[in-house]
Amino acid sequence: MQLTVETRSQAYPVHLRDGGLEGLGACIREVFPASNRLICIVDQRVQELFGQTLEASLQSFEAHFIVVSGGENAKVVSEWERLVLRALDLGVDRATPIVAIGGGSVGDLAGFVAATVMRGVPLVQVPTTLLSMVDSSVGGKTGINTRHGKNLIGAFHQPSLVYAGMETLITLPEEEFLSGLGEVVKHAVLGDETLFEVCRDRSEEIGQRQQGVLRELVRASIELKASVVSKDEKEHGIRSVLNLGHTVGHAIEKVAIDDGCPIPHGLCVGMGVAAEVAWAEAEGVCHEGTSAAVRSVLTGLGLPVRPKRFGIEAALAAVRFDKKVRRGTLTTAMVERVGRVRLVEISQEEIRAMFHALEDAEDAFTTR
Repeated sequence: MQLTVETRSQAYPVHLRDGGLEGLGACIREVFPASNRLICIVDQRVQELFGQTLEASLQSFEAHFIVVSGGENAKVVSEWERLVLRALDLGVDRATPIVAIGGGSVGDLAGFVAATVMRGVPLVQVPTTLLSMVDSSVGGKTGINTRHGKNLIGAFHQPSLVYAGMETLITLPEEEFLSGLGEVVKHAVLGDETLFEVCRDRSEEIGQRQQGVLRELVRASIELKASVVSKDEKEHGIRSVLNLGHTVGHAIEKVAIDDGCPIPHGLCVGMGVAAEVAWAEAEGVCHEGTSAAVRSVLTGLGLPVRPKRFGIEAALAAVRFDKKVRRGTLTTAMVERVGRVRLVEISQEEIRAMFHALEDAEDAFTTR
């Protein structure tokens, strides 16, 4: 299956394959017929599992593999510097594609390398986790973290190609798989009632990781995100709706990291969606019963709706570093019903009310 993402700066294909990574080389050759050299930044675990397949698939290229540890801990200035210098050592030029192979953190990091080395070289995203397939591989956001928060250094840099092999999802640890489902539910609540019904009615197939339903989740999520990004590539307006669940979710994530008990990003987003929908319903904006329906879908998929340990004051402190905050207010998506949101500007007190919505939730998530 092939989709197309169109933005103001460029259009690019997204290949969704039922197999693994064996078709990657042919797809890259189709987009870059004159290229001979590739610089592949690959997650260590992916290299261990699929290294031979990658080498065979890319044998028509002079492919250089740089292995990174993966995870949010890799998204730091020192690792970005190491990769940029290594790419320069390998003779990168402005026609050399950088291929990001792994989860969202590898895509963010390698994408920022591609955006900055030589003032920008081509980027190929090869997501191997559900979270990166449905979210970070599409849309052009790249970045690294600081002690102040996530992705506070970064750039918009659209890929030239996205390649997703569904078989790579079979090897995902359960917690990482569930993390991807958090973003899927976010997309469903945001703008796709049919996707919400799939999550509700086919939870058993999803839990079994049947490729057909997983491909449907990925396709629907990418199409929804692409429709938003095509209207607002650099988040000057409507693209902010994609931050549904992230105001609360990012705060949960940062507090958990600071406490030494990190929670995967997508799980935090799912909890954020639950809290933000509950807040919208309490405000009288969202249809009655929506919050219960969203919580039911999340728990039906095996996702938590709140963390076990959570301090509101610490979360509010984390929000102050949120790059979406401007002059003490924040523009966010307010849910009116499943599949429909609108952008609103909210104050610090309203953000506090979002966090209080977590206190009433059941099914706490215990970090382990």
